[in-house]
Amino acid sequence: MSQQVELYDTTLRDGVQREGLTFSLEDKLKVARKLDALGIRYIEGGYPGSNPRDQEFFARARQMTWQNATIVAFGATRYKGNRAENDPNLRALLETGTPAATLVCKNSAFHVREVLGVPLEENLSMIRESVAFLKQHGKQVFHDAEHFFDGWKEDREYAIACLRAASEAGADGLVLCDTNGGTLTHEVGEIVRAVRDAFPDATIGIHTHNDAELAVANTLAAVRAGATHVQGTINGYGERCGNANLCAIIPNLKLKLGVDCVADEQLRSLSQVSHFVSELANLHPDPHMAYVGASAFAHKAGYHADAMRKNPLTYQHVDPAAVGNQPKILISELSGKGAVATKAQALGLHLDSPEQVREVVERVKLLESKGYQFEGADASFELMVRRIAPDYVPLFELVDFFVMVETREGRKMLSEAMVKVRVDGQTLHTAGEGNGPVNALDQAMRKALVASYAAVAIIRLTDYKVRVIDEGSGTAASVRVLIDSSDGSATWTTVGSSTNIIEASWLALADSFEYGLLRAVNEHLHRRAKCDAPEPAPAQESTAAIAV
Repeated sequence: MSQQVELYDTTLRDGVQREGLTFSLEDKLKVARKLDALGIRYIEGGYPGSNPRDQEFFARARQMTWQNATIVAFGATRYKGNRAENDPNLRALLETGTPAATLVCKNSAFHVREVLGVPLEENLSMIRESVAFLKQHGKQVFHDAEHFFDGWKEDREYAIACLRAASEAGADGLVLCDTNGGTLTHEVGEIVRAVRDAFPDATIGIHTHNDAELAVANTLAAVRAGATHVQGTINGYGERCGNANLCAIIPNLKLKLGVDCVADEQLRSLSQVSHFVSELANLHPDPHMAYVGASAFAHKAGYHADAMRKNPLTYQHVDPAAVGNQPKILISELSGKGAVATKAQALGLHLDSPEQVREVVERVKLLESKGYQFEGADASFELMVRRIAPDYVPLFELVDFFVMVETREGRKMLSEAMVKVRVDGQTLHTAGEGNGPVNALDQAMRKALVASYAAVAIIRLTDYKVRVIDEGSGTAASVRVLIDSSDGSATWTTVGSSTNIIEASWLALADSFEYGLLRAVNEHLHRRAKCDAPEPAPAQESTAAIAV
């Protein structure tokens, strides 16, 4: 397709109507910055007539420099009985100082009668006068035709009359809204094409909701039918089932339809933008989201992974790097030798023989039958691969541990752990207290290891998850523990499983420390190798003696 499409983001207004989502003022400004860098043409900052925070956003935005975006204020037509010049909502739009404004206008005869409670002709006057008022004050004006598709099916002539009122008053864009999100894709295409024919010189826009899981498909159908203005939100955030997801719309337009809506380098930032917005929204990113999800290019079946190793095009519809994502091979009981070999290679490891590959496959299947799961625990999988190598020497060995949790005569709960670990043949016996048994184990492990590995001080646990595997067994059930850890520059996940939650935690915790310390030791050795004049190493230097 040769047509140009302008992108309009409403995450900061329509997106925050999602249940459980809120942005602070600083969050909104940070999101707007990201959207500007992404190449979004219009950023809708909020509804200044509704709350002070949105008013402050526009005041702050006026002081900022925008590279690609025009900031847009959102409002409604004048209230019934008001004159446009005296309407508080329209005055609030003017006071934002934004170059552009979007007016939501009723385009359904049913809604005019049932919601606005005014004659149909009065609604046309409200549209006409509101658009004209803002145009007289030099603003670019978008007419958001609310409930347009439902209104078209109810009373086509009136829906067209609403558009005509806005167009004749000078509206710069006629945005057709599927407000209830229930219009089917073939209907959207037909209706947009009819509007395009009725208003050949107008900019036709599309704004869809996802109540029938069709928002993205409906947006693309509208573009193919002639719409050149596309509204949506990052990650599809919005009320009820959400809005059209720009993180799917943008790559579909550029990579599938050939619409050059953003530059290549901007498209490569898409995954990062998606995760950035979800982080500020305090919402977990959907790993299965198209294009930008962590699992969007994840491959689990053994024959899929084997084919991917031979040619990545076999099971990927686009290059993940085009949207800033990457392929991922998942290791599970379904994995074959090809998947294991590919995963090991991706981690920078080499399995030297078919026998080693087979051994890893069998070990994965055995451990997963006992409750382990390696799909989200790459660090534990990497350690398992390293441990089968005959020359692998662990940085420490677990000997045993003891955990005590008690409360007596109403005193505060006490958790204490004692651990024994062996480093270079020396057994270290330490104890630690914590606010729970896992925290106590963590503290005791650190005391045991810190003398040999100073880097243990920078390893911190960032998340701890417990999953009951066989729920029917009640309190005797097996559990799986996943621990996320970080050293400030990288994060990793380890797994442990047992019928005893403390043992499962201990196994995951020990893997976390071993992986983190292995990273630190390898980084230290790498720095030494790059040194211009390295000192000769002792004849038999122990890795435990390296103060990292």
